Amino acid sequence: METWEFSEDAPGERVPYGQRSYYKPEPLPPTRELEIDEELSGTISDASFWLGKLSGLSEMVDYPPLLYTSLIRKEAVESAEIEGADVDMDAVYRFETQGMDDESDPDRVKSVQEVLNYEDAITRGIDALDGGESISTDLVKSLHKTLMRGVRSDTEVIGEYRDTPVHLGSFVPPSPGSVPGLIDALLSYIRSGGAYHPLIDIALVHYQFETIHPFGDGNGRLGRVLVTLQLYDEGYLDRPNLYLSEYFNRNKEAYAERMRAVSRDGAWEAWLQFFLTGLEQQARESYERTLELHDLQERYEETYGDSKRTDARLAMQLFERPYLTANDVEEMLDVSGPTAYRAIHSLEEDGVLEEVTGKESHREYRASEIFEILERPPTTYN
Repeated sequence: METWEFSEDAPGERVPYGQRSYYKPEPLPPTRELEIDEELSGTISDASFWLGKLSGLSEMVDYPPLLYTSLIRKEAVESAEIEGADVDMDAVYRFETQGMDDESDPDRVKSVQEVLNYEDAITRGIDALDGGESISTDLVKSLHKTLMRGVRSDTEVIGEYRDTPVHLGSFVPPSPGSVPGLIDALLSYIRSGGAYHPLIDIALVHYQFETIHPFGDGNGRLGRVLVTLQLYDEGYLDRPNLYLSEYFNRNKEAYAERMRAVSRDGAWEAWLQFFLTGLEQQARESYERTLELHDLQERYEETYGDSKRTDARLAMQLFERPYLTANDVEEMLDVSGPTAYRAIHSLEEDGVLEEVTGKESHREYRASEIFEILERPPTTYN
């Protein structure tokens, strides 16, 4: 039964396909000229400004590994949560510290793997762009394979376009046979430099990719990875430290509805306003959170940086290893077990470390002030 109604302004057509019809979007750019009014122009300017501020931090801040990896990780966790994964930053760091044991929840392990795969996909994509590659069919398929490695999936076809129809509720994305041509056209649009302001083009591409839905599973994750890669490729990000998925995650219904409204009614401007507002808010959020982490690092350097005591040396290592065990401390600092525990307890008293398992043995600790910054709720901007 066909339940989707399309107006005459829909940027695509319904094509008969068996007992149902699929939606075939028109190639980009949109057929009609987009209306870039004063409000949308202002949002483009604001998003560009905050992305520029965020990118400029790279020249101001000597990035420790934590600043680089934690913001990618935050993006990866938020993206996994959009897909229904039960995972948080603690779980990912705990998995890296302790690995999997016989008592581990298999679904939780796979959720953590989704996050690690997402991080890997972003890193691989950035490396590919730095190596002179473009956003191509080969890169897209390779990133899909990275994302889907060892995780829950509704398809066995990994790293290749889907060969069966999919149904998103009552909406049917393009038929398998039309996917390669539609994606080739989309990638050509990206390589051509687009038709509008780069941030508008990135929003258009994201809608188009998700509407084509080229893979059997993982399209949302891959689409969000591609947003980061496009921003990096266009020079808006010096590092992949924007976590746009947080905005999509807390506005899930609007995220889906704005894209549906484009398909039904050609409501491009509402989608662009939504997407670009997300870029502006998350760039500002990431900028401010990065500065907080940097300020905390400077405070630790003032407090602990000149001391050779074990607890001071450990405090300075937390920006590389914010989640650890006593055994980790022994190996990192080449000290005995009792010395490691004394250092940990000293930093617990300072409020720098906190124990998170509540157990008497196999205890795990996290850098409480670092995680407080990473996990605090997003700021609401006017």
